[in-house]
Amino acid sequence: MRLETIFSTETLHSKVLELANKISSDYKDSEIFAIGILKGAFIFFADIIRAITVPTYIDFMIASSYQDTSSTGVVKIHSDISANIANKDVLLIDDIVDTGISLNFIRNHLLKKNPATLKICVLFDKKARRVIEVPIDYVGFEIPNEFVVGYGLDYNNKYRNLPYLAILKK
Repeated sequence: MRLETIFSTETLHSKVLELANKISSDYKDSEIFAIGILKGAFIFFADIIRAITVPTYIDFMIASSYQDTSSTGVVKIHSDISANIANKDVLLIDDIVDTGISLNFIRNHLLKKNPATLKICVLFDKKARRVIEVPIDYVGFEIPNEFVVGYGLDYNNKYRNLPYLAILKK
């Protein structure tokens, strides 16, 4: 396997700051209840939360639908949020959206908890694989229909620690 870098560490950090500034501006008169999707979003989540300038509460969910390099189509929530988000302004933060199946499932799950608002922020959008359209409010980059790793994204739990995003070539 070989790696082909598509976004450098500097490019990723610049985009994270851009997204954080937009989010901070949009929520300037309120508080955010941010929910990160583990494991993939943990690096992006940590970086963007530190750059957001409005009061922010955090929680996490663990959900998955991937096995090896493809989605199983079945979403499993392994760990739900612990806080009550009713009447809160919720920002769901995920690393990547491709088919939309997982993100749509999680979005619908959270909407049942009656937040005041629910917005979605993803760093990477792989539109070419979209099966279900999901309203995404903040997007970092549109990426090609390639399997990517790094900056939290993995292949069989490897490569998450890379500080850049790369296409994994077999």
